[in-house]
Amino acid sequence: MALPVLLLKLSEGMLISIEIFVLTLLFSLPLGLFVAFGRMSKNPILRNTVKVYISILRGTPLILQLMMVYFGPFYIFKMSTPNRFLAVIIGFVLNYAAYFAEIYRAGIESIPSGQYEAAQVLGYNKTQTFVKIILPQVIKRILPPVTNEVITLVKDTSLAFVISVGEMFTAAKAIASAQGSVMPYVSAGIFYYVFNFIVAWAMEWLEKKFSYFK
Repeated sequence: MALPVLLLKLSEGMLISIEIFVLTLLFSLPLGLFVAFGRMSKNPILRNTVKVYISILRGTPLILQLMMVYFGPFYIFKMSTPNRFLAVIIGFVLNYAAYFAEIYRAGIESIPSGQYEAAQVLGYNKTQTFVKIILPQVIKRILPPVTNEVITLVKDTSLAFVISVGEMFTAAKAIASAQGSVMPYVSAGIFYYVFNFIVAWAMEWLEKKFSYFK
């Protein structure tokens, strides 16, 4: 296969990888915040339920979770299997929300309790305190670990191949098998590296924007 055709095929797969990446962040970042609130809830039933959810999602491989989301409805409930791409997004969002929840929780709990008391004295309610005082500090503190997860997500998009979603790794694997060549894998590796380089640069820029005390 000529190099331009190879790059075109990988580019088409890369667009699917980017879609998985963007949609996962779009839904898992806010969901992770709600999961973090549940994890910190004073209600023991809610707190322990969320704790079990986080433990399972962080303690089992993402590739296994994707297979469960896709094949589970059929084998467990005798329902038709969901759309492959939708199954990938659900699996990724649930997985990454669990990781982001623990990052959020660590950031929120790192804020001194005196700030809550000071906000109460100033007449802020709980919502105003969190949105105007706590959340900006939390975002600043959690950006480094969030960056690590975002970079990992770029590489994890390749796991969508397990349920035959045509992202870039799936395309590279198919071409490599047909040609008996390692070149498609090398090309895919370069694509992933460039993608990760751009993401890392964007996250570093964002970290600098929040370094307002330096």
